[in-house]
This record gives sequence, C-alpha cells and structure tokens, in this order.
Amino acid sequence: MSAPKPPLTPAPMRPLPSLIFASRWLQLPLYLGLILAQAVYVFHFWVELVHLIEAAFGNTAALKSLVSSIGYKSDVDVTALNETIIMLVVLALIDVVMISNLLIMVIVGGYETFVSRLHLEDHPDQPEWLSHVNASVLKVKLATAIIGISSIHLLKTFINAANYDIKVLMWQTIIHTVFLLSALAIALTDRLMSHSAPSSHH
Repeated sequence: MSAPKPPLTPAPMRPLPSLIFASRWLQLPLYLGLILAQAVYVFHFWVELVHLIEAAFGNTAALKSLVSSIGYKSDVDVTALNETIIMLVVLALIDVVMISNLLIMVIVGGYETFVSRLHLEDHPDQPEWLSHVNASVLKVKLATAIIGISSIHLLKTFINAANYDIKVLMWQTIIHTVFLLSALAIALTDRLMSHSAPSSHH
C-alpha cells in the first residue's frame, strides 16, 4: 500500500505577477468610501423620518423642510400634512433604503468578487444572494436594483406630476424603459452564457 502523497504547495509567484495580483487591494479604499457613503444615507434617512414625525405632530418648520426637500408645490399654502406629502416622503425613504441595498450589493459583492474572500460560508447571516455571487450574477442583481430605484423615482414624479414639465415626465418614462430593456438584455446574455458554458460539476 503506497503512502499518501503530501499536499502540493503552490509555487511562489514571480515578482511582477505578484505585484499585479496585489494591485486588487487598491480597490479597498473605494469600498471603505462606499461604507462612509452608506453612513451618510443612514443619517439622511433619520433626518427625513424625524421631520416627518415632527410634522405629524404639527411642527411647521419640519413641514416646510419636508415640502422643500420633496419639491412639492401647491396653489394653497401647506399648513398641515396631507396624503400626497406623506406618500412622497415615504417614497423618498424607500428610495434611500433601495439605494442603501444597492450600496451593500456593491460593497459586499464587489469585495468578494474582485478583492478577497469574506469566508461567510458558515456564518448564520450570510446573504442568500452572496452564496453564488460572481461578476455576472452581481451585474444582473445591480441592474434589477437600479430598475427598482428608477421605479420609485418615476412613481414620485407621477404623484407630483403637476409640478413637472411634460418633457420631464416623458423623458423619465423613456429612461425607465431603457433601464428595463438593458436589464432584460443583461439577464438574457447571462442566461445564454451560463447555458453555453460547460457545467463545473462534470
């Protein structure tokens, strides 16, 4: 019976390939910067939420701040919250959450795909989408997230349509349709590529 072979140790990389491969760590400050951007979004979300709660209790300064931030205009002076203002503020909050989700996808998925493994395999909170992430999957997920954000923006515009020019409404709809078609093309290309690629299990 022959003795088991010792595990093969990888050959050391030559200096130039080693330097080129190590250059991926230059992306680290970019991902750390996106984490700071995420913190700014969290702060913005809470500022808007506090203004909404204060306005609900009759604070006129908070109400004016909300009205100016959502770009709402009315023929009569706004003295209290109405359904349209609440809806626009809530959509703005959802918009922040969806952009925050997009940031997390870029930070976690991008770092895992392009920089270094996070070793989350046994972590109980490992995101479901991260278990099979690669550049193609990440691209499709980001395209889908962008469509969601565009949908929220379009809904906000339609609710507040009286304060927008017809050209703005038309172009926002066209741009949203282009986003939809682009995401469909990306997903279709990814599907065709994954079917044409040989299975890794065989």
